[in-house]
Amino acid sequence: VQLQASGGGLVQPGGSLRLSCAASGRTGSPSAVAWFRQAPGKDREVVAATYWEGGSTYYAGSVKGRFTIATDNAEKMAYLQMNNVNPDDTAVYSCASRAGAYRIRWTEYDYWGQGTQVTVSS
Repeated sequence: VQLQASGGGLVQPGGSLRLSCAASGRTGSPSAVAWFRQAPGKDREVVAATYWEGGSTYYAGSVKGRFTIATDNAEKMAYLQMNNVNPDDTAVYSCASRAGAYRIRWTEYDYWGQGTQVTVSS
């Protein structure tokens, strides 16, 4: 599976942004998809996770209620809708996929897209 993330950019605090992750190959085999982010000087952390075919979701506490992960398995797309962003959301965001259940540790993901920069600033 190859993944390609897009949609990053500069957004003002309180604004919204939608990230996209396009997958090619067999998304049914790697069943889980997640968004991670890494800010300068910080460890990579999970933002949200779900399954390509839909179902349960996971959100990091810092984004719960503001971000939404969604998938369109027919189009092999995953999305991260980011609302009410704040400067702490500034990071490089990457999508990742793995077989089996979703996990929150980035080391357990096999497939990665390149990152897309999100900068929240006025």
